Amino acid sequence: MSSNAPAGNAPADNEPVPHAPVRFDTKIAVLLREDLEPWQRLNVTAFLVSGLGPTVPEVIGEPYEDADGVSYLPMFRQPVVILEGTKETLTAAHGRALSRALPRAVFTSDLFATGNDRDNRAAVRAVTTGELDVVGLAVYGPRNAVDKVVKGSRMHP
Repeated sequence: MSSNAPAGNAPADNEPVPHAPVRFDTKIAVLLREDLEPWQRLNVTAFLVSGLGPTVPEVIGEPYEDADGVSYLPMFRQPVVILEGTKETLTAAHGRALSRALPRAVFTSDLFATGNDRDNRAAVRAVTTGELDVVGLAVYGPRNAVDKVVKGSRMHP
């Protein structure tokens, strides 16, 4: 038996361990302002993460298929961490995401008053970066960088 051969059922060093936990070197985080209504939290989260897949295609996994062969759309390949914080926490996180040039999506309070994509984009465009009333922020990047962006937030209940 060679020294590189697996003992018993253990995989060789270069083979993945079946059912071993996967730890991603990247992170997807959504940070929501703590004063949002429950329906707003869900809506903001859905809008924020919708931009990641087309912009950062590596976050998308393979399509799904059930035992009957019915196909389903692919989803993110990794968990999405949902956090919350104060208005000040969101403002600081927004600034840190910008300074680190991480892929990000923003949802401002003005978007609750619009009803379509064109008006949403116009509402964001009408406000300077420093004056945006950020109620939601999605960010993707290396774990360490994302953790620094969302510093001061807490896990969503």
